[in-house]
Amino acid sequence: MTFWAEASHRAEPTSGIASGMWFHSICNRVGCFFAVLLLLPFQGFAGESGGNRSIAPVLAAHSSLAAATEEYRRKLEEYTAARQKYEDDTNAYWSSIVEKRRTRNVKRRNNQDVLIDDYVLTQPPVYTGPSKPLDPSAPTGEAPPPSKYVPVVADFLQSAVQEFLFVPQQPQSEIEYKRAYAKFASTAGLTKEQVVRIYGFESGGNGKYDVQAGLEHPTPGARAISTALGYNQLLATNSVELMAEKGDRFIEILQARAEGLTGEARELLQRKILVVRSMVDFSRTVPDDWSEHEKLANTPKGLAIHAMNLDVDVGPLLQTQKLLDSVVFARSRGYAAVLTAAELEMMNLTGDGNGIDIVLMPLERRDLVPTSNFFQPGGYERNPIAIRNNVVSRLLAATNATMDEEIKLQGARDLAALFAN
Repeated sequence: MTFWAEASHRAEPTSGIASGMWFHSICNRVGCFFAVLLLLPFQGFAGESGGNRSIAPVLAAHSSLAAATEEYRRKLEEYTAARQKYEDDTNAYWSSIVEKRRTRNVKRRNNQDVLIDDYVLTQPPVYTGPSKPLDPSAPTGEAPPPSKYVPVVADFLQSAVQEFLFVPQQPQSEIEYKRAYAKFASTAGLTKEQVVRIYGFESGGNGKYDVQAGLEHPTPGARAISTALGYNQLLATNSVELMAEKGDRFIEILQARAEGLTGEARELLQRKILVVRSMVDFSRTVPDDWSEHEKLANTPKGLAIHAMNLDVDVGPLLQTQKLLDSVVFARSRGYAAVLTAAELEMMNLTGDGNGIDIVLMPLERRDLVPTSNFFQPGGYERNPIAIRNNVVSRLLAATNATMDEEIKLQGARDLAALFAN
């Protein structure tokens, strides 16, 4: 997520109605101005001829404004028409992506062959029209509207305290968290290559257990660009969904671990289990659907669940389960081979259904099929790497190349050393 996530917001087109209303308003203002001007000469005649000369610059300035306003209206109409065509073409393109994807899913359910024509083979439309013109009557020097605030680690922790009266047990050191993560991931059946290379790719090769997208480096003015958190960059929605779907398994693992403890350590873990159970119950108050889980994730209780990624006992379970679910999904679709790290990352990046589509694609098609076939419009627009590497073969190659570099960093090397050879 960190590698892919880049905030980009397409400018909304100005509608024809909005531009018409604006122009009507401008005309009214200009018309009123000229009505006032009709009175000015009479005032000028009452004084010296210099009075008329003092009016001349005003007349010239407002004549210039009228001309600029007319030019703006013309350019705005051109921009609006071009933007509308682009929007129409874009909507048609992504509708065809959805339809082709639906066709492929039906074919796979019916054990039919998926053909090359079952993919959209053209790239998404790119806007090449004129830029939006500047309004000559608009105030200058106005600050741009503030971007939407993205909750950060401090918010997650505060929500855990406020909503569940719980403080996640953060590790004493980075290696302590890495050790817990490596142990659980290995026990769950993930390979060293999968875990280390995806860690390198997602967290930048040296990311901490609390690394958040946009805040990987301590640069001035850095801002979080999403709630993506930890070694595998789970979104808050991922955390809520995993609690809803795998919470019972998490509780079983924690209970088994508590049985091997005594005294204060056992009591602490048992209290933690009660909190996890409450979080699981909350996450199941809605249907098991991504959009519903996303709504919960944006609540204080949802942010509190996301804070559990920072807990040394629960966090490794969440981070591992996200990858493990993809492995299980691939097996359920008949893919028995061990997924490479890049293949597993495709499922992590695009979702299991789209990811397995990439994994199962014959090699000869990978140079032909655009990456847009495996994204939603918004997700594609926020992934410049998927845009630049715009066919499947190039996306896989770019992913592997990045992994090759990131695993050379100390964080990835430390994680690799924790796996038994």
